Amino acid sequence: MQLLKLTHNCLNFDFIGTSTDESSDDLCTVQIPTSWRSAFLDSSTLQLFFDLYHSIPPSFSPLVLSCLVQIASVRRSLFNNAERAKFLSHLVDGVKRILENPQSLSDPNNYHEFCRLLARLKSNYQLGELVKVENYPEVIRLIANFTVTSLQHWEFAPNSVHYLLSLWQRLAASVPYVKATEPHMLETYTPEVTKAYITSRLESVHIILRDGLEDPLDDTGLVQQQLDQLSTIGRCEYEKTCALLVQLFDQSAQTFQELLQSATASPMDIAVQEGRLTWLVYIIGAVIGGRVSFASTDEQDAMDGELVCRVLQLMNLTDSRLAQAGNEKLELAMLSFFEQFRKIYIGDQVQKSSKLYRRLSEVLGLNDETMVLSVFIGKIITNLKYWGRCEPITSKTLQLLNDLSIGYPFLSVRKLVKLSAVQFMLNNHTSEHFSFLGINNQSNLTDMRCRTTFYTALGRLLMVDLGEDEDQYEQFMLPLTAAFEAVAQMFSTNTFNEQEAKRTLVGLVRDLRGIAFAFNAKTSFMMLFEWMSQRLQFDVSSPNGILLFRETSKMITTYGNRILTLGEVPKDQVYALKLKGISICFSMLKAALSGSYVNFGVFRLYGDDALDNALQTFIKLLLSIPHSDLLDYPKLSQSYYSLLEVLTQDHMNFIASLEPHVIMYILSSISEGLTALDTMVCTGCCSCLDHIVTYLFKQLSRSTKKRTTPLTQESDRFLHIMQQHPEMIQQMLSTVLNIIIFEDCRNQWSMSRPLLGLILLNEKYFSDLRNSIVNSQPPEKQQAMHLCFENLMEGIERNLLTKNRDRFTQNLSAFRREVNDSMKNSTYGVNSNDMMS
Repeated sequence: MQLLKLTHNCLNFDFIGTSTDESSDDLCTVQIPTSWRSAFLDSSTLQLFFDLYHSIPPSFSPLVLSCLVQIASVRRSLFNNAERAKFLSHLVDGVKRILENPQSLSDPNNYHEFCRLLARLKSNYQLGELVKVENYPEVIRLIANFTVTSLQHWEFAPNSVHYLLSLWQRLAASVPYVKATEPHMLETYTPEVTKAYITSRLESVHIILRDGLEDPLDDTGLVQQQLDQLSTIGRCEYEKTCALLVQLFDQSAQTFQELLQSATASPMDIAVQEGRLTWLVYIIGAVIGGRVSFASTDEQDAMDGELVCRVLQLMNLTDSRLAQAGNEKLELAMLSFFEQFRKIYIGDQVQKSSKLYRRLSEVLGLNDETMVLSVFIGKIITNLKYWGRCEPITSKTLQLLNDLSIGYPFLSVRKLVKLSAVQFMLNNHTSEHFSFLGINNQSNLTDMRCRTTFYTALGRLLMVDLGEDEDQYEQFMLPLTAAFEAVAQMFSTNTFNEQEAKRTLVGLVRDLRGIAFAFNAKTSFMMLFEWMSQRLQFDVSSPNGILLFRETSKMITTYGNRILTLGEVPKDQVYALKLKGISICFSMLKAALSGSYVNFGVFRLYGDDALDNALQTFIKLLLSIPHSDLLDYPKLSQSYYSLLEVLTQDHMNFIASLEPHVIMYILSSISEGLTALDTMVCTGCCSCLDHIVTYLFKQLSRSTKKRTTPLTQESDRFLHIMQQHPEMIQQMLSTVLNIIIFEDCRNQWSMSRPLLGLILLNEKYFSDLRNSIVNSQPPEKQQAMHLCFENLMEGIERNLLTKNRDRFTQNLSAFRREVNDSMKNSTYGVNSNDMMS
């Protein structure tokens, strides 16, 4: 057992530092060292593991299969073509033997690992290579039978089924590209896999309802993942898939209609048919979404038309009953279908002469895209009317509306705006017509997010024909104007209900956020700004930017002071209650400071403390956050470091004026961010460090020259702090240099920019660090490493002018290549902490 674990760990070792994501392990390639090549060329190595699987106790065999999964994933470049074909042949023979003796696969762990092994056959080898294996016809038959049996046992190991479907998805996707003369036989077996999936899901409905089992449809993520895979499998031999779906759909739809018309029908029978139709609608949407334009024919488009007609007819039936009853899962399936239909058949790139549109015209009288769009909008309004209190349906319905609104100035969006139903929404977006816009004290505040989506979509649709029509804009904003006045009236009295006021305000802000997101053109945004500020139009000398920043500053200061009064917050709630709001404040301040619409010098000139208040609030909020949290929460770290980048670039005098402990906190956060896994954070830290180092170098250069203008108090104090704590800058120099030399540096250019300044500020320390790195190498490599450092500084002057920086960046690229060549087969490094002692 210990030997197996050791072998497994060796095969799982990250030989080149790629750190593969476990969630996508079916794409993994094992980068076996070339020195191991002989072991993999020896067929007895592979045979040993297959023999072990069949001979050791079932409790150990999953580990054997896991080793085989890794062996099957060795990099292709380890073999030449003939060797790879021989290796694959032995691998397929071993798989065939397991399939012929499947007794041990009744163990869930064995079953799971074997499914992973099957998936690797296609993720690491091409279909053209597989069909050339001698036993391919028999093996593909056995795999198909195994897959069909697995799918029929739908209640067993759904996570393992993912790998089987992944195998067939990849096989089906390869069919158009295979050039081998040997038959792949997928036209025989993919329809069997498709049929097994569809029929097993339909048959599961009655059992789940009868026995009260967990419904797979409740796990929408898993269902969507499987449907994405089925969309490709089902498109292989599409005629058979379509014929099967039409047959099953017609049977269930007819039975469903008869049950609805029967006075004696039991609720269980109706629920069974609704469940079956839910699966069928999901699957029809998936196979339509699997259409590939260059590989589709008129006949396949006509088949899509048959399926679409049936779903739309079912929708008409279910919508007519919504006043009495509805099925949430079936409605979600309908929305999934509409989303796939939209992606494939709605838009300017779609040929409207498609046979799908002809079939829609013949059966449903939908003669063109405008009429089809009216069906979409009709469904959206119906859902918002009857399902306004059901958050999953409301949010997905609004997402569909949002997706339809994207695409201006394309013709399809213009067609959409001209529909009477869309005009109705633009003129009647009130809680009277759309219940989700009302105040529901029973719902979560997070459910109000859908209001932002709604108003983003409406805003886009309004902009299509808005132009500079202020009257039309004012008409559109009437419901929000009324909401503003209601909030003002509510807060003017002391008798308002706190929860109702909170929900009203949150809803209004979410609505405005959606509109602001949509109004991204100057004319429309100015209309929104003027509406919010209740001011007349300004001319070229408009103070709007300053006014907007003052309000932003008030908001940040008020919210920040409130957050700082929070006591101890439980760790599991700290992000929701504290850090999320702080992150948003940081993002707001960053947007305001970098938006180029405010002359910040005006504030100090006229004694306005709006800028100072916002910056001081930022510092207070920052100091309330532990260092570890800055990097533990990705959204917080991105908003913080992007704000800090702006501050160090444009407001370095403010940074220099801070108290020593604040400056050390900021520098420590930059030092830790340099080693962050998030490239965006790391790059931001490099930029911050570059700005700080450049500022330091300039101030230090000025202090050593005879000038009539002395250093400012802030600059002088900042220099003094840095001179008292040289270890911080030295630590960052060591970190950057170690990353460039010893790690997979993905942002080398960004790293190079602060490095020159760090070296010039710490020349003696850099010399010691260089000697330490050289001495850490084997004796025979020390001279080469010393030469690399000499070449790094060749031609570099003692300044930070752009020309000098660019030359250093070029030198650094050559330095890194030379160091990598010098250090091949060497594992020596330098511990930066040793240099700090």
